[in-house]
Amino acid sequence: MSLTAFRALGRSGLIVSPLALGTMTFGPGEWGADEATSQAIFDAYRAAGGNFIDTADIYTDGESERLVGKFITESGARDEVVLATKFAFNGSASPLTATQAGGGNPNAGGAGAKNIHRALDASLKRLGTDYIDLYWMHVWDGVTPIEEIVQTLGDLVRAGKIRYYGLSDMPAWLAMKAATIAAERRVPGPIAIQVVYSLVDRDVESEHFPAAREGGMGIMPWSPLAGGFLSGKYRRENTADTGRLSGANPFGNSKFTDRNWDILDVLRAIATELDRPMAQVALAWTLARRGVASTLIGASKVSQLESNIAATDLLLSKQQMKRLNDASAPPVGFSSSLAAPFIRRMIYGGHDVVGWDD
Repeated sequence: MSLTAFRALGRSGLIVSPLALGTMTFGPGEWGADEATSQAIFDAYRAAGGNFIDTADIYTDGESERLVGKFITESGARDEVVLATKFAFNGSASPLTATQAGGGNPNAGGAGAKNIHRALDASLKRLGTDYIDLYWMHVWDGVTPIEEIVQTLGDLVRAGKIRYYGLSDMPAWLAMKAATIAAERRVPGPIAIQVVYSLVDRDVESEHFPAAREGGMGIMPWSPLAGGFLSGKYRRENTADTGRLSGANPFGNSKFTDRNWDILDVLRAIATELDRPMAQVALAWTLARRGVASTLIGASKVSQLESNIAATDLLLSKQQMKRLNDASAPPVGFSSSLAAPFIRRMIYGGHDVVGWDD
């Protein structure tokens, strides 16, 4: 496998690299990269054959989009690059006031038609292009009816302003409903879902994975290294090392659980056997999971990117995959229990029956 071992994204004709370059680090910020470093990361990704660039309107207050657009334009590779960006989060208020009552324009966020058109026009301007290849709903707002979302995004596909669209951070039922509505109305539907997924975050397997498969949507994991936890920089006896999980961060100390430390021990053992970095093994596991079309990776320096890209050439053995699967198996809930082998044997009189898509 390599970055040019391309895959179709969901049930579509959009062809993407197995690793997508996430550009949340492009621009100013605590974990950001300046323009020169961002350019070097972009160039290294393209030189390796990668074609899938992912950004968002709120990344570094729009600077990420501006830099991505500049790099693509200067490279002359607009037709080769699959450009993805996102809408939904509100950028009209500061992070402090946005968590309090009042303070911002409510129609500058969400998935309503008014904001989608506003956000897309602003993104197109910053990116310096007249169309987006893949437009993501960054998060469901919990308010806008899915019928309105499908109608609005489908209209944008037909207008040529976007080529495809996908859904990020949404309930599985919502994604399936969107796919069903689109199929029944014979209008453009979502081709992918973007969800948090890694060795220590596998709960989406019970609902989102089956929904994606049934709805023809490719799965694009974000945070496949669990905010750096799976890179091996943290140890059970010392969690104060410098990194994304130290100090103020979106994850807090949620990754530092006994279960996750046990998973990390197995990951470290396999990485030692293979003489490969733990991050590469974790990424190789994610890339090998059924339904995963392309995995989102980010970097704040070229060396991180190059190490992540090397994971595409790492094939884990069945026994190594089993050890990682067993160690990281999520708790069995009601939905996942329905797929247990003994349930099917009960249904079919004690026989093991293999389904068409098993």
